[in-house]
Amino acid sequence: MNVDIGENGDNVESVPTTTQRNKLARAFQYHLDRSAPHLLRRWLATLGLAMVYTLRVYWVKGFHVVSYGLATYVLNLVMGFLSPKVDPELEGIDGLSSPGRESDEYKPFERRLPEFRLWYSITKAFIVSIIMTFVSVLDVPVFWPILSSYWVFLFVLTMKRQMVHMVKYKYNPFSKGKRRYHGRKTSPGSGGITGNVSTHQD
Repeated sequence: MNVDIGENGDNVESVPTTTQRNKLARAFQYHLDRSAPHLLRRWLATLGLAMVYTLRVYWVKGFHVVSYGLATYVLNLVMGFLSPKVDPELEGIDGLSSPGRESDEYKPFERRLPEFRLWYSITKAFIVSIIMTFVSVLDVPVFWPILSSYWVFLFVLTMKRQMVHMVKYKYNPFSKGKRRYHGRKTSPGSGGITGNVSTHQD
């Protein structure tokens, strides 16, 4: 079989390979975009991967370092999900408004890490971790209770710091939507007397 060689000595067969790779990348991105609206299905699939990984680690009784790295990485992602896109401390230094300050215009909470990216990163992490459990070199013998205790300490310290940050700058990462303004309600027999205007956030 003859292979054509270009002027620079490159194999011409590499061009179809690149084209095929681009097609696969576009197809993957297409299906990834289509999965975006299906929040529950996406997270159920990720939960299934987490169960597969847990069963795999329990079966082989090893890969504690991989599990620790995975748990720390997921914790880091969750903290990005709970954090605002722009740090209020930096906004205070720049003289801009922070999420906790009152303003005429309501600005919804913007996450540093959106939900879809959180899901995608966690899913990839579990897939990579499952593959890593088949590499025996990565099964480093360690005393796993120490790793578990250290991760619990790291989790408590990180969440405490995040809660203090949320209380200090008065933002809620779980609020969504806009404030709704309800019109004045007239009570029967009030002769047109109206009550107070109430507002609430979705």
